[in-house]
Amino acid sequence: MEAFINGMSAISPQNTFAEETLLHDVKEYCDVRSLRCLEPQYSGFIDPMVSRRMSRIIKMGVCSALKCIRDSGIKEPDAIITGTGMGCVEDTGKFLASIYENEEKLLNPTPFIQSTHNTVAASIALILKCHGYNNTYGHRGFSFESALLDAMMLLKEEQAENILVGALDELTPDLFAITDRLGFWKKETINNLHLNDYKSRGTIAGEGTAFFSLSRLKSEKSFATINSVKTFLKPVSLQNLENSLKESGEPDLVILGINGNTAGDEVYNEIRRGILKGVPAAWYKHLCGEYDTSTAFALAMAAGIIREQRVPEIMKLDNVPVAGIRRVLIFNHLRNVNHSAIMVSSC
Repeated sequence: MEAFINGMSAISPQNTFAEETLLHDVKEYCDVRSLRCLEPQYSGFIDPMVSRRMSRIIKMGVCSALKCIRDSGIKEPDAIITGTGMGCVEDTGKFLASIYENEEKLLNPTPFIQSTHNTVAASIALILKCHGYNNTYGHRGFSFESALLDAMMLLKEEQAENILVGALDELTPDLFAITDRLGFWKKETINNLHLNDYKSRGTIAGEGTAFFSLSRLKSEKSFATINSVKTFLKPVSLQNLENSLKESGEPDLVILGINGNTAGDEVYNEIRRGILKGVPAAWYKHLCGEYDTSTAFALAMAAGIIREQRVPEIMKLDNVPVAGIRRVLIFNHLRNVNHSAIMVSSC
């Protein structure tokens, strides 16, 4: 079961949307506890009259999806599948606030309508006039992986030829405050590019959207292949996790979800000392922050690395030389509960 990547687009705290070269201009954030996306000019992709009624995450998701479709060269996908851990948080907050402030009377229905997890996928379908399969997964740390698995099964069963798959999560002040009380984030302000130097509890919050145009058959637009997607819920032991990773094959590079949280990063360190010993390693969460669907950003990085045959210096974890990058393994876990492994290779 595999899927060919024909196009991709990502909006993140880095200049990933506009750049043609992977991480050509790395954005550094000093004295911060969270990272926010660098938003593009939406007018080139979304009608301004339509855009003004959209919340921030909807505009980012739709814009990213439309650019992905444009780059892939297809007019309309056969299916649209998205994953999101928290959905449209800003609209949810607005609706809940209006309930309280207006004492449940004369409520504006728009924030409620746009607060559902599938709002972005539905908005994309309306703009593209796509009446095909449309689904959204809200599985916390497995949200994007679930969307990928669904797409790959549809392709394998030949129920679709081209599928638009994406992920999106936003960070709002209220969400940050709630999760901060739960101990998710570092208490001190940090420099994002030196995230791994802060050996303390918590990490840095982030957000982003990323979309991929997947096809069943290789085309002239194809530049990378998703070979396998595996998920593990609370692995019983590291040995069980390593046995599952062995089935994916030997990678030329591994991209890890290291995020500066000492307890969580020990999982990655053990794997590097074990099954992935000697494999060149990279990381990515210092560039985008931590959020439920951050593996979508990692997949964009992996596909870009394969296409350009180079690993950006800012992502490297060691000095092990990397040459002939054919297979890249993405391994991530969300608070040591949702573990996933995605294998990406050259076409």
